[in-house]
Amino acid sequence: MQNNEGMSEEGNKSSFGLKQEVKRLVSVRRPARRLDRAKTVASRAITGLKFISKTGGSWTDVEERFNKLTRKTDDGMLSRDNFGKCIGMKESSKFDGELFDVFARKWDISGNSINKEQLKIFWDQIADPTFDGGLQIFFDMVDKNADGRITEDEIREIISLSALANKLSVNKKEEDTYAKVIMEELDPNKLGYIMIQDLEKLLQPEHSDGEYGRNLSKLPSENRRPPTKIEALIKRFYRGAAYFVDANWRRVWVLALWIGVMAALFAYKYVQYKNKAAFEVMGHCVCMAKGAAETLKLNMALVLLPMCRNTITWLRNKTSLGAVLPFDDNINFHMIVATAIGIGVGIHGISHLACDFPRLLHARPEEYKKMAPYFGDDQPKSYWHYVKGYEGVIGIVMVVLMAIAFTLASPIFRRNKVHLPKPLDKLAGFNAFWYSHHIFIIVYTLLILHGINLYMTHEWYNKTTWMYVAIPITIYVGERLIRAFRSSVKPVKILRVAFYPGKVLALHMKPHQEIFKYKSGQYIFVSCSAVSPFEWHPFSITSAPGEDYLSVHIRATGDWTEKIKDVFFSKVTLTPPTEKSEHHSTKFIDVENNHDIPKVLINGPYGAPTQDYKKYEIVVLIGLGIGATPMISVVKDIATNIKAMEDEENAMEEGSRGPLPPTPMAKRKKGSGSDKHDQFKTKKAYFYWVTKEQDTFDWFKGVMDEVVEMDHNRVIEMHNYCTNVYEEGNARSLLISKLQSIILAKSGIDIVAGTRVKSHFGRPNWDTVFQTISNNHPGSKVGVFYCGVPATMRDLKKATRQISHLNPPKFVLHKENF
Repeated sequence: MQNNEGMSEEGNKSSFGLKQEVKRLVSVRRPARRLDRAKTVASRAITGLKFISKTGGSWTDVEERFNKLTRKTDDGMLSRDNFGKCIGMKESSKFDGELFDVFARKWDISGNSINKEQLKIFWDQIADPTFDGGLQIFFDMVDKNADGRITEDEIREIISLSALANKLSVNKKEEDTYAKVIMEELDPNKLGYIMIQDLEKLLQPEHSDGEYGRNLSKLPSENRRPPTKIEALIKRFYRGAAYFVDANWRRVWVLALWIGVMAALFAYKYVQYKNKAAFEVMGHCVCMAKGAAETLKLNMALVLLPMCRNTITWLRNKTSLGAVLPFDDNINFHMIVATAIGIGVGIHGISHLACDFPRLLHARPEEYKKMAPYFGDDQPKSYWHYVKGYEGVIGIVMVVLMAIAFTLASPIFRRNKVHLPKPLDKLAGFNAFWYSHHIFIIVYTLLILHGINLYMTHEWYNKTTWMYVAIPITIYVGERLIRAFRSSVKPVKILRVAFYPGKVLALHMKPHQEIFKYKSGQYIFVSCSAVSPFEWHPFSITSAPGEDYLSVHIRATGDWTEKIKDVFFSKVTLTPPTEKSEHHSTKFIDVENNHDIPKVLINGPYGAPTQDYKKYEIVVLIGLGIGATPMISVVKDIATNIKAMEDEENAMEEGSRGPLPPTPMAKRKKGSGSDKHDQFKTKKAYFYWVTKEQDTFDWFKGVMDEVVEMDHNRVIEMHNYCTNVYEEGNARSLLISKLQSIILAKSGIDIVAGTRVKSHFGRPNWDTVFQTISNNHPGSKVGVFYCGVPATMRDLKKATRQISHLNPPKFVLHKENF
């Protein structure tokens, strides 16, 4: 209660200060006049006031679009409906229609169409960023009756228009409230209208850019002669090489060792068969085939190990091997080894089928006698004699099965990017990938049989295939048995269920505490027999250790996730899901005593890159859309740990001698396997959540508000980005941005996200983000954790590499992989 009252008092003071400043700025009213931008405080804001997007191009582009749009018209005129498309304003037809009306009123244009000369006049006015009438254009859009005054009704209408242009949900009640807020701030004398001077005051630039400018000014200046081109090239190469080695040395040495072992095995077999009699008949082909076969044995053994998730999690948590082994890249290594298997199969198969077998068929009788102990005394006359043999049939079947599994595991099939006609469409998607990968049970069986029945090897100790794969297969089978036992002990108890906008299902579960211990950032596999009795899908844990429940958020993006959402919706609400229900939030529903709830099994937890955030004092957490799930768990964990440490410090300062209640940290140390590898070091955390739709913020609204309440020292800095909203400075988002600032200052609530965390518009400028963090923490090692699409990962790599070249801080980038 004391905290809430204190925060409320601070909010009142902030609101009072804002009101006093606005009153001071608008107390003296002047008639409408032409504004001198060079003398106004809003000049920088007007310079950035954009009516067209970056893709609008030049007048040449506009003219080209005009000609294309009017080619089929009889009068060669551009209609009002095509005006926005012509000037490059995308997805805002109503807004650009209003902009058309502004110019039509100004130039007394009757009708709903214009010619190219009129379009050129319009374009020159809205395309010039220093044009003095930028503010006037926006004012005229609001001032529908052109009387030089803006009323509350007109403010309400432009709010609705701006919200529609930015795909924001604003109901009638909110429109009324927001319009009253603006009138209250800009019309303190209750005149019932505001004028252009008042609107100008609303456009004052905020301090964020200035703060960043001050941060940039902290960069050390170099007062020395500029380097020559050769010196700059050498320096750039050295920095690039040093950064690459520093960021990738674990990957480099593992790959180098792997490639070295493959090369050694290939060379060993190549030389061995070059010294055999078979070389005189089949030549280098047999050497290539046997060399490739030896690497295949190694890789068929190695490809299983990265998928032994329990073993990797245990090694990550209980040993220091993570310092030298890139556990985060287990999936990538699995795919690299699989690629090497494909290459090895190609070399081995082609060498036999296209070279060895034909040479045996065409060998002279005296040459074939050397091969008689292996292929029989009678020299075959048919090519198919070798192909249809025991070894040939097994080899071909293996190749076909592996080709099927590899094809369906490729990104284009696994992510359902290929559009196949029915019923072939079932071959694309995660389900096809999941089931086809179980073909390898047959493949490994055939591999061992193929290795036992070899043409030119009869001694058992030379048949080494089973020796390569015995240990990896044993470990992998043991892993699968452990998973099966652990997941089938008992279904987890579902406590609460929620359905969020964006087709997201949230499950709050009570796991078996005696066998389930996890860390923030880890993930679990989930299975639901009501959907599919065999499929398991990975989901990041969104709860934090120490909480009395385990939670996951499942976004419906495929067959399985769509079905589990629908199944739970129908069981909880007793109604089938509808299109309307997909877009509206439902509060958490208590289902603990509902016996009709589908049974859910979980498997895990499994180690993930984000769980290592505790190794860094400075942490940057970045999530795109549903990729925020592992980061939310970490944010909650950091807030909980910080609050626990504050409580302990306060108790010690007060001289309390009584036993303290166990903190989340103490609980974890007591029974969750916490050790020297799990020490909390974080002193500052930055959380960036980038999402497309406004409703998405509902997923973790409660978590963000809770963190703000707990984090008294502002250790966690949270930033929400809504990419559907036009970037700040665009005319379509201008009023929303300023209204957002006023409401946030008055009530502490962001109008876009509905949380106490301010939302930014557009996408983050990662160069700016990392430069600011670098300036705030000079000399620090910063852990950057990301979960989202690969395209943003490339941007993050580029930004962190560039900053690390220029500044002492080292950014270590980690990406979630499933």
